[in-house]
Amino acid sequence: MKKLFFILCLLLGGQLFAQNTFRAIIKDADSEEPLVGATAQVEGTELGGTADESGLVLIENVPNGTQHIVFSYVGYERHEESYTFPLSSEQAVIILLEEGHEIEGVTVTATRSTRTIEEIPTRVEFLGAEELTEKAVMNSTNIAMLLRESTGIQMQITSPNSANQSIRIQGLDGRYTQILKDGFPLFGGFAGGLSIMQIPPLDLKQVEVIKGSNSTLYGGGAIAGLVNLVTKKPMEDSPELSLMLNQTSASGTTLNGFYAQKFGKTGVSLFTSGNRQEPYDPNEDGFSDIPRVRSLTFTPRFFWYPDEQTTLWLGVNTTIEDRIGGDIAVIEDEAGPNNVFTEENKSQRISTQVALDRTFSNGAQLRFRNSVAFFDREIIIPEFQFQGDQIASFSELTYATDNEDSQWIFGANLFTDHFEEEPLNTEILRDYQNTTTGAFIQNTWDLSEKMALETGLRTDFNSDYGAFVLPRASLWFQLSPQLTGRLGGGLGYKLPTIFNEEAEARTFQGILPIDQDATEAERSVGGNFDLNYETVIGDKLTFTLNQFFFYTRLNDALVLGESTGGGNFLFENADGSIDSRGFETNIKMTYGDFKLFLQYAFIDAKLNYDNINNQKPLTPKHNAGAVLVFEQHGKWRIGLESYYTGSQFRSDYSETRDYWIVGLMGLRQFKHFSVFLNFENFVDSRQSRYEDIVMPPLSNPTFAEIWAPTDGFVINGGFIWNLFAKKEEHHHDEH
Repeated sequence: MKKLFFILCLLLGGQLFAQNTFRAIIKDADSEEPLVGATAQVEGTELGGTADESGLVLIENVPNGTQHIVFSYVGYERHEESYTFPLSSEQAVIILLEEGHEIEGVTVTATRSTRTIEEIPTRVEFLGAEELTEKAVMNSTNIAMLLRESTGIQMQITSPNSANQSIRIQGLDGRYTQILKDGFPLFGGFAGGLSIMQIPPLDLKQVEVIKGSNSTLYGGGAIAGLVNLVTKKPMEDSPELSLMLNQTSASGTTLNGFYAQKFGKTGVSLFTSGNRQEPYDPNEDGFSDIPRVRSLTFTPRFFWYPDEQTTLWLGVNTTIEDRIGGDIAVIEDEAGPNNVFTEENKSQRISTQVALDRTFSNGAQLRFRNSVAFFDREIIIPEFQFQGDQIASFSELTYATDNEDSQWIFGANLFTDHFEEEPLNTEILRDYQNTTTGAFIQNTWDLSEKMALETGLRTDFNSDYGAFVLPRASLWFQLSPQLTGRLGGGLGYKLPTIFNEEAEARTFQGILPIDQDATEAERSVGGNFDLNYETVIGDKLTFTLNQFFFYTRLNDALVLGESTGGGNFLFENADGSIDSRGFETNIKMTYGDFKLFLQYAFIDAKLNYDNINNQKPLTPKHNAGAVLVFEQHGKWRIGLESYYTGSQFRSDYSETRDYWIVGLMGLRQFKHFSVFLNFENFVDSRQSRYEDIVMPPLSNPTFAEIWAPTDGFVINGGFIWNLFAKKEEHHHDEH
């Protein structure tokens, strides 16, 4: 027995001391810069480590024998090596990782560049598949929540009855932000008033947000920035069929479906969404805080791949919607003699898209884009009705070359916009017709391995407002492997129309047409600067900080004033400027399965005209947020969110209070099926808890300006059914 015990001790001791330490330095294969945050994992075990600032990764307690170690880093191809332990040397091995161009998550289409997101001179905020799934769980009807929770972006409710919302970037009104879908400008002018509310998120692959003037590629409307919505497309040998059902405690039901498949040289995709919302009145004042909605979206697409270098696709976007808010007794056909007020919005949106991409043997690319959009909207309130049709078109041809250290993009485009009003309540019609032709050139030049310069110039000519010359420049630089920066700026312009937040809030009553002879186009100049720092603290905690500063000056801003006599309102150019300045701070920390996001935005938007010199109404100076996410890939995603909105000024410059919104979301994924439950705003922050929104008499009510949520605490839950198992994807979401 003593001999047996002694032998067992030797065996156990041998196993105890047969533990090894593996050392590796992980670098970029081209520049040989250390890849901070790269990982090394012993296959089939929980043993692993994360590279520090010098690229060094340590894995301790590696058992004897042959072990397979996997090296990976965001945007790079995975690399595997086999080692037999104990090793003959304790020196660190050098691992060189190659950039992975096939990784979808780092391809940004809005910049039309082949560069990785980290090295694009233009600052881009990127929302990938995982974040989009999370936001779709929170709100499967539209993208308002997705945008609202981004730093420095505010969703402004323009009507308490219809719940229409407008996007504000850095305190500037929604008309200064260009919303694109796959690079097509489908949501401008008259069609912009309901755009945010009519874009469901289920068919989106990624969302790209660029803040500041970006007029070179997309025209003068992108003064505050642009949002590019990139949809899913058929993948080779990877069909997708997804169904999503969402039910809310506020009596809202949404059913979304998406199908995509590639068949050799052809492919198809189909997205459909139906939303049924009953009127919801959490404060029980008899008026809806969420209107009754009946909407249907239908988007088929056909793809043709005649060869490996050519892609042609055609699509149609169709949305039909009827939303009615106001006195619930009227909405539900239970009206008494004093119940008369409702606001109804009926709309139809139909647009076609044609896209052709051709890549040549030298790597150059030719692209053609065309869309025609039709939008019809009718607004009905007691004793007033407004209806009009907008037909807009967009055509563009670009040619891009990509050399070793320089990329050129040449392009020309044509925009047309025609609005015609039905003569229902007025003899003064607000019809207009704009035709704008443009030509542009953009160059991205690698000055060195640690510096790149992007310059652009656009010249537009409008049939009514003349020529606009718009230069732009952005510089990317690397100060160290952990610290990079960007500096940029440019000019922009916006053609005058009556379709903006002030007119929307008045349901276009009493708004006179634009006097083209007395009105100038709005013009802007702006710049931004940001620094991005990444490091690893300890072995597993990654830390990223992005500090962003911005400034935009808007000259000849279009402001609404009372006309002389008649009680009507007229848009005219301000006698001063609108200035928006401030900064955004974004922090991301990752430890194991946990991610913590911290954000803060300071926005000082001032009106410097008519001797006002005050903060822009309904624009909080201070916004902050914190999001804690627990995620086990393919299993669990649980998020706790809290967002703070500081005090604001109403139009009469009385001050509102501040408020918090706190939410909790849980998603459990299985192979083909996911279930979710979301508690949105469970602290029940809503404006009706602080003041009355509807003022009597009920037969002809007036409404407070909306500066806080109106719906309050809402629970929603449902399921997502993926009928085909997807291949495992390695991607990254930039924040």
